[in-house]
Amino acid sequence: MLPQSRRELILRTLRADGPSEVRSLADKLGVSQATIRRDLEQLDADGKLTRVYGGAMTLDAGDGINSGDVNSDDIDDPFAEVATERAEAKDAVARAAAAMVQDGETVLLDIGTTMHRLAHHLHGKRITVITSNLAVFDELRDDADVELVLLGGMVRRRYHSLVGFLTEDNLRQVHAGRLFLGTSGVRDDGAVMDTTLVEVPLKRAMIKAADQVVLVADGGKFPGVGVARVCGPDDLDVVVTTASADPATRLALQEARVEVVEA
Repeated sequence: MLPQSRRELILRTLRADGPSEVRSLADKLGVSQATIRRDLEQLDADGKLTRVYGGAMTLDAGDGINSGDVNSDDIDDPFAEVATERAEAKDAVARAAAAMVQDGETVLLDIGTTMHRLAHHLHGKRITVITSNLAVFDELRDDADVELVLLGGMVRRRYHSLVGFLTEDNLRQVHAGRLFLGTSGVRDDGAVMDTTLVEVPLKRAMIKAADQVVLVADGGKFPGVGVARVCGPDDLDVVVTTASADPATRLALQEARVEVVEA
């Protein structure tokens, strides 16, 4: 990753998570602590953040970031726009995933537009849904059959979600029988990727909070790319996708003993 791209990701992470330690930033970006320290020194010199003992924080007045700098909500596509991409395929995998859920289950739903479609197909089931997806919350809030648990965190308005260390802390206090996980793309070796850095630790915490992990991704995400690796195929139990999914990627998943369900 180029230094400028890495520094932009550091700013995005600090805006989302608040003050962070060097070690935490290094883990999230997959680089050495020495590299992070050099980046923080440069960003501090550029007036884009403030160094604190052991780490850094964004500046108070508007976080010190002007219109020419990077803001995670500016980079993310607006939720409504993303929802229209491959809408039919998303609905197909969402419907197939929802059919797996039986009355009495506790399920965890990830951030994203596919999860919103999945929630739509959960109406009428007597279940508990845990999520930080505000679109899922809005979809199910008036359904008397669904016990709804909303995880706390920092609001990303344009992507209808809650993220950050508070959300991750909340996830350590709950447990679900099944997680429905979203992704930006699946690499040809079966690795699950994401393009939004702030979501990666949240997805990893969700995986730890569930007995079974079901990746829900239409064929357009096979194979795919992303900024960061969320998990490998060994962390997945089931993948729900469409017939258009790349055959080589599907084979890699099956060789890792992941059940591949075609919607």
